[in-house]
Amino acid sequence: MQINSPLLLIEINNLEFIFFVVDKITEERFQIIHIESIPIKGSLNEKISNQDTIFAKVKERIYLAENKFNLVFEEVILIIDDFNCSLINLSGFKKLNGSQLNKNDVTYILNFLKSEINEIENKKTILHIFNSKYILDNTILNNLPIGLFGNFYSQELSFFLINNNDYKNLDNFFIKCNLKVKKIISKSFVEGSIIVNDNLDCETFAKVKLGQDLSKILFFENAALKYVENFEFGTNIILNDISKIIGLDKTAVMNILTSPDFCDKKKKDDILDQKFFKSKNFRKIKKKLIFDIASARIEEMVEIIFSKNVNFSNFINKTKIPVFININEKFNVSCFEEDFISKFSKTSGSIVKVIKNNDSEKFCESALKIVQYGWKKEAVPILQEKKSIIGRIFHKIFS
Repeated sequence: MQINSPLLLIEINNLEFIFFVVDKITEERFQIIHIESIPIKGSLNEKISNQDTIFAKVKERIYLAENKFNLVFEEVILIIDDFNCSLINLSGFKKLNGSQLNKNDVTYILNFLKSEINEIENKKTILHIFNSKYILDNTILNNLPIGLFGNFYSQELSFFLINNNDYKNLDNFFIKCNLKVKKIISKSFVEGSIIVNDNLDCETFAKVKLGQDLSKILFFENAALKYVENFEFGTNIILNDISKIIGLDKTAVMNILTSPDFCDKKKKDDILDQKFFKSKNFRKIKKKLIFDIASARIEEMVEIIFSKNVNFSNFINKTKIPVFININEKFNVSCFEEDFISKFSKTSGSIVKVIKNNDSEKFCESALKIVQYGWKKEAVPILQEKKSIIGRIFHKIFS
């Protein structure tokens, strides 16, 4: 059998495990040769902690993929969504007193802040560290200012953390599958990196994902992930409101919303066709009523997620930021896009763009590039080895 030629990636989210087998074409191009998913009910943490219910299914899918391609996987790259992960932003500083900033100064700040996080959040494990801001003598710089002279240097870092128990459960789960976890990365990080790569002049932005029952906002500043928040509602609340007020089930509502002439603004005052009522008693309901219901709920969603979100307000008050909106494909009502765009743009005062789901090829390729080549704003702390007295003497003599 072939050992470790194609790569195995597994995405774990609230709805399913997704298995990707990816083959390397060139140094920077990858091709998915196998994709499969296992839908799972229950909370995300239950999927891992209650291993007996899922373990057999996962191991079976891995075994079948190995037999299909006549290979043995030894490692897996995990892409996780949610898991109650958290982000903490901290700043460290160094007094230069007119001297030159060097790598040792930056390493000191990085290792110091990492040790602070490990002490404060001792029940969590660091998955990612991002360089989010460099400030030399009160001037914000785009790049690490090594070699420049100054009096005072500060650096802001963003730490992405996972609970220790979740980290251990993931590791142990895949050890039982005879797999070593090579890397665990955040799905939010991968999705943000795709926006940065696709929009060359856009490194500071917000992305809002509107699922059926869950939504999320993430914020990137200078190509560094700084904020993620999840919400336990999605586009289904719009359907539920319309269904409740007009007295039709959600299937009938979706049939109305996706009918060919529903989005025609010139026909907003038209009455709904009798065919949508079926066994229900026909009532004269204007299409405008549905638009008004949806508009009111969309405005409320935008306020909770974005404009009146106290946790997020520090980011949007500083500057106008582009907003990318991703609406789940099962709620593909194009005429409501205008409502989402207008309400987000009203708050942000910037460009708002509706984007589609990333295709699997681009998603996996971005994840693999992060794992293999790193990310331009991801920081790696340098562990400084403790030397004996004799060792320090020899280091000074021969270095």
